[in-house]
Amino acid sequence: MPKRLLSLDVMRGLIMILLAAESTSLYSRLDKAAAGTWLQRVTEQFFHHDWHGLRFWDLIQPGFMTMAGSAMFLSFYFKQQNGITWQDNLPHILFRCLKLFLFGTALHCVYSGKLVWELWNVLTQLAFTTLIAYLIIRKSYLFQAIISFGLILLSEILYRTVLVGEFNEPFVMGKNFGSFTDMLVMGKINSGGWVFVNFIPTSAHTIWGVLAGKLLVDDRFQAGKKLRYLISSGMALLLVGYAADLGGLSPIIKRICSGSFVLVSGGWVLLFMAFLYWLTDIRQANRYAWIFTVVGMNAIFIYLFFETV
Repeated sequence: MPKRLLSLDVMRGLIMILLAAESTSLYSRLDKAAAGTWLQRVTEQFFHHDWHGLRFWDLIQPGFMTMAGSAMFLSFYFKQQNGITWQDNLPHILFRCLKLFLFGTALHCVYSGKLVWELWNVLTQLAFTTLIAYLIIRKSYLFQAIISFGLILLSEILYRTVLVGEFNEPFVMGKNFGSFTDMLVMGKINSGGWVFVNFIPTSAHTIWGVLAGKLLVDDRFQAGKKLRYLISSGMALLLVGYAADLGGLSPIIKRICSGSFVLVSGGWVLLFMAFLYWLTDIRQANRYAWIFTVVGMNAIFIYLFFETV
């Protein structure tokens, strides 16, 4: 078994390059240049949807968090081969989560130009999802899958049952459970509708990343079977997620990471992961993969660099 799966590094690298381009305002400039033309339908895909709906850019964070889960599992897997136990590795994970949390909160201070207490950054979210995923990393595929769907269900229940004062409309921006929690934790709500408790449902993305990594190093399955599992899982998530949205059960909303959004975005991420696995690890079409691999192996540094410098 190779030390790394090329497809995962390529996917992480591609995500980081896309994020770096955003930090340079490339998409804003392209969108401005395309204003009033049919090309604007393309450039708008590089911005988050205002509320109910899905665009390409809404898949970047789920992809980032899924890749983090896969990377964590592969790291843990190879450490186990060298005799390092779950308990031995726990301090490393806790320290990593602490660093992610501190980096995430510090970035908001950089954005604001002053000290602020804001927990909406992806790194802050990842600190919590990483810990949750690691706590169950040794469990079976089924157990981890059940926990992931349980967290999505928990979030849906909280949004529908915790209705306090003006925060009594589950799927209205600034009027939902997530905004209520932000007021309790930070004393403010995000003007764009983002909420701190997104880490609860999006833990599913990191857990699914762990499961994907576990599948791809599982010697019991041939490459073709692994590919079919990834594709069938992605298709199933898309089917359930879109059905929930179209049926009015759960609208697709990225900013509060509704259940249908987590399912649909997770489905697209798994399908893209399957495509890259087929392309680079099975077909070995990796002539230019090194470009993405170099970036993918230094994902957190690249993200911090472009978000600050």
